[in-house]
Amino acid sequence: MDKRYFFERNLLALSRRDPGLCARLSAAETTLYHYKFLESRSGDVIPAALDGSGAAHPLHSMVDPLREGRRLVESLKDEGFVVFLGLGGGYHVEAALEKDHIRRVLVIEYDIDGLAELLSAREYIRVLQDPRLFLLVDLSPAELEKIVLELYQPALFGGIRVLPLRTRTALRGDIFGRAVEALERAIGKVSRDYSVQAYFGTRWFSNIVRNIPRAEEPAAPLPPIGRAAVTAAGPSLEGQLPRLRERRKSFFLIAVDTSLPCLLSGDIVPDAVISIDCQHYSYYHFIQGLPSEVLLFLDLAGPPLVASRSAQPRFFSGGHPLTRYISMNWRSFPEIDTSGANVTFAAVSLAEKLGAPALELYGADYAYPQGQSYARGTYIHPYFEIRQNRLSPLESLFSSFLYRGPLVKKSRAGDSWYYETDSLRFYREKLEEKSRDMAMEILPIPGMGAPVELTPSRRDSGGFPGPIRLFSSGKPRSRGRAFLVQYGREIRKLPFPKREASLGLQDLSPDEGRVLTTLLPAAAAIKRKNPSLDTFELMEEVKDWCAGEIERGIGNWE
Repeated sequence: MDKRYFFERNLLALSRRDPGLCARLSAAETTLYHYKFLESRSGDVIPAALDGSGAAHPLHSMVDPLREGRRLVESLKDEGFVVFLGLGGGYHVEAALEKDHIRRVLVIEYDIDGLAELLSAREYIRVLQDPRLFLLVDLSPAELEKIVLELYQPALFGGIRVLPLRTRTALRGDIFGRAVEALERAIGKVSRDYSVQAYFGTRWFSNIVRNIPRAEEPAAPLPPIGRAAVTAAGPSLEGQLPRLRERRKSFFLIAVDTSLPCLLSGDIVPDAVISIDCQHYSYYHFIQGLPSEVLLFLDLAGPPLVASRSAQPRFFSGGHPLTRYISMNWRSFPEIDTSGANVTFAAVSLAEKLGAPALELYGADYAYPQGQSYARGTYIHPYFEIRQNRLSPLESLFSSFLYRGPLVKKSRAGDSWYYETDSLRFYREKLEEKSRDMAMEILPIPGMGAPVELTPSRRDSGGFPGPIRLFSSGKPRSRGRAFLVQYGREIRKLPFPKREASLGLQDLSPDEGRVLTTLLPAAAAIKRKNPSLDTFELMEEVKDWCAGEIERGIGNWE
């Protein structure tokens, strides 16, 4: 059959779902002979890639390619998100799309002309018309990583699997190798985020709902600040207190919540304290009290008990999808970058948001120097002191805390040494990475922990960090109670569960998709407690729990 016939039919099928790619293919060349097309024993067309010497390498079985494709995907049990490296004749993709539990399929290809040649050799209509398929062509590693981060939702899709079309990837190992690295980075980020959601997703949701009454209160805008300092709670903070006390009046001092009691016990009162942890033990940081003149910056997903310690807490959005939804649909809140997954990172982001041109960083050890976990005066010391007994002395409690995970011992100059963990190294590296894109100059005060190597500020010597806006929240568009009632109705109206293989955000209207996104962290937590739930059972459980939590929150409010 004429090549043009197949090409035009395939493009027509593709145009309904990806007109941009269709336009690129329309301008591509189909006669550059990237492939030779053979016929299998079953009568199917087999593309054979041509190498530099002109030798042909069949991409599928020359006996029965569809049966080979079905064998390839037989091992996919809990994986509902599949990434194929290479399209070839599409037989492996067809086999995957035959499985109802597979809800997203990404196919990664390179060379738009080679793809056009494939589409001119056989009909791919069943594959191209399936709403679960995403055909990604000639993407950079950064673009690929971004798309996977946007599309892959473990709560909806379960596991993820990357399957290469081996002959295709072997012939272009360079470019597909970079794609694999990008996929590994994206999967690693999603896995870390999902692990946190699995433990805290329901707590975040409950806290946000119960913070709405306080978040509705008016708060005066804050003007930009000058030079700033941030205190983390590492053991080095103890030795840095004299310098901090001496320079106290030269900067706006932001304490991470863990460091607050250490500062207060040293007669140092910060200008502000920031808290991002959703767990109730965050309250331990405030047991000594919060001086009335100290501003409390609190993630909207933080514990309401912590918010109660301040007469006027300054709420912000830390990136939870529900706090973003609230900012979009009810009252806008300043957004603070919490992607570093620790409060010191958030404090540095807050200083940047407040317009600080430069910042000094105290107590940021990102390690356990000489086996010490936190500076004296922080919550962990009184917490363990009241729990010690003859069978579990104070030293034992501290050791248990220290050795709860794998440690790596590292040395500094002289006899100085420290323990490092994967989490602490991740926190440090995230701050180092963030510094590369900041206009604010950061000066880490030397301590006993892991050296923090920050990139010099991008700010010109005579310049300013950029346009500075007042730190303020928008005006509520309605009463907080009315907003929660409407949000609960939107949750109840979501068209789940429905037993369709194409389940996902793309099957919903934009408004429905935004509401569903707010429920996904809670879905991860509910799935952890009930791993036997399938996707449809899970989403019904999540809808009922979240809508019920809103009703309980409103009931407590009244």
